[in-house]
Amino acid sequence: MGAIFFDLRASIDEEWVFADGSYIRCHQHSSGARRGELRATGKSRGGTTTKIHLAVDSHGNPIDFKITGGDVHDSQAVDDIIEMLTDATYFIADKAYDSETIRNRLKQDNISPVIPKRRNAKQPDVAFDHYLYKLRHLVENTFARLKQFRSIATRYEKLARNYKSMLYLACTMIHCKLN
Repeated sequence: MGAIFFDLRASIDEEWVFADGSYIRCHQHSSGARRGELRATGKSRGGTTTKIHLAVDSHGNPIDFKITGGDVHDSQAVDDIIEMLTDATYFIADKAYDSETIRNRLKQDNISPVIPKRRNAKQPDVAFDHYLYKLRHLVENTFARLKQFRSIATRYEKLARNYKSMLYLACTMIHCKLN
């Protein structure tokens, strides 16, 4: 299913890449998969959850995503998201991605990070672009559009590969403006 999505998204604008993560509550029927199969679920206070780490382009079209358990922090999945980027100029993300290792990794790939510093930062970021950060609502809008699909919002699938297939289908429909 992913091959169709990658073929359809050939004309994306990767100058500005927005990244974020969102939690999906897993339905009670999504448990009980065979041992040894990847489930991508994690326990938290809210129950069993899955987290979608998503990168979108400057038009709000999905570039790619990664799913993990709900207990995985955004900064642990950022390496996979950065590897997906080929021609990005700016990487816009929220404070969850604020670390010097992430900033240095982006600068190695000639990508300018637009990530706000945390409140307790010792040095302010004077090169922070407030205008690009205000456009970060594009990734939030894409999550809202993804969660309109019932199979994405409820997570009935037991295995991660099945849920990932549904996400590829939903991203394809969003990219083709079918919804």
